[in-house]
Amino acid sequence: MSVRSVIRHEKWTLAPDREPDAEPITYAMTCAVCGQSSDVSEDFAEPQSWVLEHCGKNPSHHTFREIITRAWRTWRHI
Repeated sequence: MSVRSVIRHEKWTLAPDREPDAEPITYAMTCAVCGQSSDVSEDFAEPQSWVLEHCGKNPSHHTFREIITRAWRTWRHI
């Protein structure tokens, strides 16, 4: 019995999803010292305000992680 294979190379594109129905970009911040996190928001100013409040209450907490969630999409070139 012989085995046959077909290999087809296709070109794909990956890009941020900017379609009208795309999920919104969201932001959050996490304290790298204690692990507490801000709420997720579509407005970066809200997590940024949380960071300033958090480090004001916890003077030894100086390191934070930004979490950005962005929808991406792919499409195949025909």
